[in-house]
Amino acid sequence: MDLADAFPPFGLRVTSGDLELRLPDDAELVRLAEVAAAGIHPPERSPFVVPWNVGEPDEVRRGFLQFHWASRGKVSRDAWAFELGVFRDGAPVGVQGVGAKAFAATRSAGTGSWLGLAHHGQGIGKRMRLMALHLLFEGFGAADATTEAFDDNPESNGVTRSLGYAPNGVALVDRQGRQATENRYRMTREMWSARPDLHRPHVTLSGVAPVRTMLGLDEQPV
Repeated sequence: MDLADAFPPFGLRVTSGDLELRLPDDAELVRLAEVAAAGIHPPERSPFVVPWNVGEPDEVRRGFLQFHWASRGKVSRDAWAFELGVFRDGAPVGVQGVGAKAFAATRSAGTGSWLGLAHHGQGIGKRMRLMALHLLFEGFGAADATTEAFDDNPESNGVTRSLGYAPNGVALVDRQGRQATENRYRMTREMWSARPDLHRPHVTLSGVAPVRTMLGLDEQPV
């Protein structure tokens, strides 16, 4: 028995061209932690509610590892979050997260991501989001997918709007002790099915069936 047999999310693969999304093992987590410690956004930006990537490099690495270990340990049918490493030609460049609560009933999931600063401006953010949406809609049978971005994060808002999400309201949230405006977006299955050819890259999924079984997605409601 290998790791994927014991914990099916480790066998999940989402591949498109030179990009692959997969749950990183511990050695890959260390490599991703180095990407995070090297910088995710310009110093004047603050795209996260919790500034987990701010601090001494050793602090960032430790916090990063602890967050990912905790996410793995909390996966259940009721709530799950897969923090998938983004690898380009085998090299770690960022993380694409997908997660949900009561997904078997609601079929609604959310996404969130970050990309190493050295890899910005290369179209990777849009591609990895499309790959995550493909996993949710085509792999897990989602009915809709949601995402959020602060108003002062033009890159994230731009990617979301360019992919055809519908605005889904705004919220005023506490960001490090100050009020910030969060834009919310929603992509329905109908919108996903009607997306243009430009947003239909070839994506290969593998290891989905065992994850569906683990999450109870194929069981009929009683």
